[in-house]
Amino acid sequence: MSATEKIAISTPKAPTALGPYNQAVRVGSTVFLSGQIGFDPAAGALVTGGVAAETVQTFENIKAVLEAAGLSLAHVVKTTVFLRDMADFATMNEIYARYLMVEGTVAPARSTIQAGRLPKDVAVEIECIAVGPTP
Repeated sequence: MSATEKIAISTPKAPTALGPYNQAVRVGSTVFLSGQIGFDPAAGALVTGGVAAETVQTFENIKAVLEAAGLSLAHVVKTTVFLRDMADFATMNEIYARYLMVEGTVAPARSTIQAGRLPKDVAVEIECIAVGPTP
């Protein structure tokens, strides 16, 4: 693979990458999204309200990055969910279903992991892989 086959995806509608990585990278028709958290880019701060509010904002950030890549949540084929506490699974899962279990779409494959500590001490972080038409 040459460097020209790997394309960075970025949008101001999602949190800016804080290190040597991109919000997402496209290789052919596949888009790999970096982990998103409940950071509201418009407010410049983490949302308050616990795992429910964080999960909603996380999915809004994922949607924004996917839109910048010309895709939608319907294109997501795999997610990895990192939770600070598995006791938050049911709350996260209910919101996850609202975003990714839309009638008429195939739900993505998923892994859920309890993490010892997440960036900015958030309750949830979600990364995903999406596949769409070749640009």
